[in-house]
Amino acid sequence: MQSHSESRLASRHAIRFGRGEFVDGGYPWWRYPIEENMAAVEASSEGLTPSQVQERLACYGKNSFRDVPPPHILLQFLHRFNNPLVLLLLFAGAISAATGNDISAAIIATMVLLSVLLDFIQEYRAGKTAEMLKQSVALRASVLRGGKLQEVDAQTIVPGDIVLLRAGQLVPADGRVLTAQDFFVQQAAITGEAYPVEKNSHSIPATDELQAAENAVFMGSSVVSGQATVFICATGSRTAIGHVAQAVAGQRVQTAFEQEIHQFGRLILRITSVLIAFVVLVNLLTHRPLLESFLFALALAVGLTPELLPMIVTVTLTRGALRLSQKHVVVKRLSAIHDLGAIDIFCTDKTGTLTEGSIRLERHLDIHGNSNESVLLYAWLNCFFESGVRTPMEDAVLAHESIDASAWRKIDEVPFDFERRRLSVLLSHGVQEGERRWLILKGAPSDVLAHCTLVWMGGEDLDSQAVPMDAQRLAQVNTQLTALERDGFRTLIVAIKEMPVIRDHARLDDEDELTLLGILAFLDPPKSSATAALEKLAHYAVKVKVLTGDSELVTEYICKQLKLPASGVVMGHEIAQMDDAALRARVETADLFCRVSPMQKNRVILALKASGHVIGYLGDGINDAPALHNADVGISVDKAVDVAREAADLILLKHDLGVIAGGILEGRRTFSNVRKYIMMGASSNFGNMFSMAGAVVFLPFLPMLPVQILLNNILYDLAGTVLPFDQVDRREMLIPQKWDMRFLFNFMLVMGPLSSFFDFLTFYFLFQILHANAQTFQTGWFIESLATQILVIFIIRTRLSPIQSRPHPALILTSLVILIISILIPNLSVGRYLGFVELPLLYYGMLGLLVLVYLVVAEIAKKMFYKRFDLSSATHNFPSVGTRSRSR
Repeated sequence: MQSHSESRLASRHAIRFGRGEFVDGGYPWWRYPIEENMAAVEASSEGLTPSQVQERLACYGKNSFRDVPPPHILLQFLHRFNNPLVLLLLFAGAISAATGNDISAAIIATMVLLSVLLDFIQEYRAGKTAEMLKQSVALRASVLRGGKLQEVDAQTIVPGDIVLLRAGQLVPADGRVLTAQDFFVQQAAITGEAYPVEKNSHSIPATDELQAAENAVFMGSSVVSGQATVFICATGSRTAIGHVAQAVAGQRVQTAFEQEIHQFGRLILRITSVLIAFVVLVNLLTHRPLLESFLFALALAVGLTPELLPMIVTVTLTRGALRLSQKHVVVKRLSAIHDLGAIDIFCTDKTGTLTEGSIRLERHLDIHGNSNESVLLYAWLNCFFESGVRTPMEDAVLAHESIDASAWRKIDEVPFDFERRRLSVLLSHGVQEGERRWLILKGAPSDVLAHCTLVWMGGEDLDSQAVPMDAQRLAQVNTQLTALERDGFRTLIVAIKEMPVIRDHARLDDEDELTLLGILAFLDPPKSSATAALEKLAHYAVKVKVLTGDSELVTEYICKQLKLPASGVVMGHEIAQMDDAALRARVETADLFCRVSPMQKNRVILALKASGHVIGYLGDGINDAPALHNADVGISVDKAVDVAREAADLILLKHDLGVIAGGILEGRRTFSNVRKYIMMGASSNFGNMFSMAGAVVFLPFLPMLPVQILLNNILYDLAGTVLPFDQVDRREMLIPQKWDMRFLFNFMLVMGPLSSFFDFLTFYFLFQILHANAQTFQTGWFIESLATQILVIFIIRTRLSPIQSRPHPALILTSLVILIISILIPNLSVGRYLGFVELPLLYYGMLGLLVLVYLVVAEIAKKMFYKRFDLSSATHNFPSVGTRSRSR
């Protein structure tokens, strides 16, 4: 619902534009003069003042529609009580208090409060940490405020702001174009238009259609080339894309990691529900008190449910994010840490990852292979006057030599796109009668040569020295290109065309009948640290595939220098001719994908995923956005363009493959510790279910009181809270870690009944040797249950022996403290209120022997289990379910 001030502003907008209604908080502002837009929100060309910004933030809220503002911390805490199990426990406590059992009611209330408080503190701290890391790479924007240009968080942009946009940036909100220079945007996400469209400040569309709004830009678009100043008219949910986002709010698609976690939880709940129903039925048939049976079943449901699983997952992932931040990696999506550990194929571009990224212009050659200053001049002019995102090669041209361009004037530009793979600028040289206009073009050799009908043979005169491009001369050029690329040089072709003086704009069809001027050759040496990083990735069972727009010869040269095995090469034109099935087969055998377009990169990623691989992709350019979005883990760098950083899940603060290798290890460590908790819960809970079901059948009393079950549960959960800090075996760090529910289910079927067998041995000892009454039995099983559950953690946490694999000191300390507490409680005065009694020393002697035998047998069973259900083979033989489907 709109606030009063927001309604007032909205009404003012509606009246200004002669509309009788204010639909969805927006209106077709692009159909009205900019002066009316500015007057409607009381803005000026100098930008807003700080007080105006604060007023509008209070009125319109943050410029975001994806993130809902978190409620007050007190409401977040109270929300934890909105849980069926917690509410049932509170109801049970109320019944206990109403029936005069105040002690039981107080204990239940205490247990609930401790459990909720523990869960809240851990997740709240984890959420704050994750948000802090995300904010460190939040989208920034250049905004004119109070007459001064300043960098601000894009979420603080408000209607009335004036924003400066440049090539490579994301459009942060909807707005009118005030000034524009060769300003092209890609707005396919908004209008579905496949190609970039030019925006200007003067046109007023005749319709309300977004496609017709040539004078407006919309949130979610990206700037392809040029620059512009934009007056912001709509922010957040009031933007064009915000209206769509509102319609699907709350429908975020879960990642497969989250789905598997919930699937495990549902499996345990289903089994628990069946056994609890069985226990309640037995209690009713044996005519036990109804209230007592209800409380027992309720406590049993809580005790057997892995209610801390979401908290353990969140805390473990957040700790992984913190560790990654120490390795110069910022995590934007927490579950990406798990996917990082599951990666078995890593795809990357070449520049800046396998190479130093410090590209140098080494040669500027004519058709004869001679160094030529005219080739450099026209290449330099093209780079100097273009307004798109400058590539490292263009920076290298400008850095190579400083040229006086005062005699040249830019008329127009045809921006670069990844289909044409070339860029043209239309320049004027000279004045009045002596003026000449030239279209100067540079681009990928194959894409430029196809449009050259003439070739410049050298000399001073561009006109007289141009001859027709025949097969012999084309072969001569291609021979030069091949020789350069074999030596590791990246190449561009420079071409020109004289245009009529009356032409004041350039079109795509002007890029025909060109004159080939020469070749630019660049050198980007292999990165010195890349060889060691690639060896690490191979050691960690991660296959590296290179996806690049560069030639196959240059790519093979770099791979050879880095000793990176490359078994096959697929070219972009080959991918274009393959259907999806053929591509899925081909990507398995090829390691180099060369001269590929952005959408071809994306197809390669999707083909690899369809074959069951978990894919990491590293990219930093506009052309990398589709692949970054669809990879299981999209990785970019802090210096990348906004489009790439927004699409990525991880941001590298240090552009180094070694950082990726370290991140993969951290992902595997995080995954392993989450799986430990699940394996503990599976074996412990499943065993307790069997034990409880058997006990209620044969015992004339409850095997454990409800408060005792709750106490047992919370003490055991405390031991699990330190698992995020545990050490991980080296073996598990060497292979990709993927979910395998069949493995977990089989583990539960083996270790659960084994735990129950030793529970039944305890029952026998208590009855036959100690002749225990109800309280003695309940006390004895409480201690034995906690002792076996806690100590078996050290068996389950590793596939090695507990002596070979050292647990984290915090896990040892916590487990020992909880074990001592469980033994001491029955001997303290508080134990009487919980229904405990003191036990004879004979019991503790028996308990020590039984626990020792249980741990030995559990270790043997674990070894036998891993021989039959080997984790590493399970990881490789079963299809991956550790991937994700994202909706953004």
